[in-house]
Amino acid sequence: MQTFTYYPGCTLRTKAKDLDLYARVSAEALGISLVEPENWQCCGGAYTTATNEVATKLSAVRTLMAAKDSEGLITVCSACHNVIKQTNYDISRNESMQNKVRQYLDLGEAYTGDTTVYHYLEMLRDVVGFENLKSKVVKPFKGKKIAAYYGCLLLRPSKALAMDNPENPSIMEDFIKAIGGTPVIYAQRNECCGGYITLEDKNQASKRSGAVMDSAENAGADMIITACPLCLYNLKKNSGSSLPVYYFTELLAEALGLKEDSNE
Repeated sequence: MQTFTYYPGCTLRTKAKDLDLYARVSAEALGISLVEPENWQCCGGAYTTATNEVATKLSAVRTLMAAKDSEGLITVCSACHNVIKQTNYDISRNESMQNKVRQYLDLGEAYTGDTTVYHYLEMLRDVVGFENLKSKVVKPFKGKKIAAYYGCLLLRPSKALAMDNPENPSIMEDFIKAIGGTPVIYAQRNECCGGYITLEDKNQASKRSGAVMDSAENAGADMIITACPLCLYNLKKNSGSSLPVYYFTELLAEALGLKEDSNE
């Protein structure tokens, strides 16, 4: 059993508790122990790119420091992953930022970005291995055409996140293959769904989410999966489409025999 620090984030501890549960039970079944750090705080939800402003980054740094002695830090929400990994990337390259954070947190020694940060999908690919995951599947999604929706935050900025090719990614399609499904490639898979403007401009959010759903449906998809709770909500609630949308951990748990069948 390999032990990783696990940052669930606010949404998965409130409105999306089942998605967190699927992530935890699936990891356990795959030989990964997820240990939640004590007293973690909200990551902020969006990354402030100003390197001379560190106060908004302190909660991410505390989480990164809590994970220093584990095999890495795993996140399952693309927004949390984006904030924490960008923080780690910038602080590892900016001595002034390191010193400011050290002074804010009253640290004896500066944090220099030593923690390895994984999105849960990266953990499946790079630690478990998709071939190993495939061997653990007991309820494959055979015959199901599944469209992966990447959205804005999972792959960009590409230098800091370094997960996949931001223009032509494959990590979610490889995941779909591992659980026995057939990936569907469609034009809108890594375009914005409008989730961040839902409260400000619901019509535009509906337009963008509808374009994503129509693109997937026109390409022959039976369902869509995503790795962002906000995208999941927006695609389900605002798109006007009847195409089913699932969080990727839902399908993972089902494929491993840890969850009842999805209601396609």
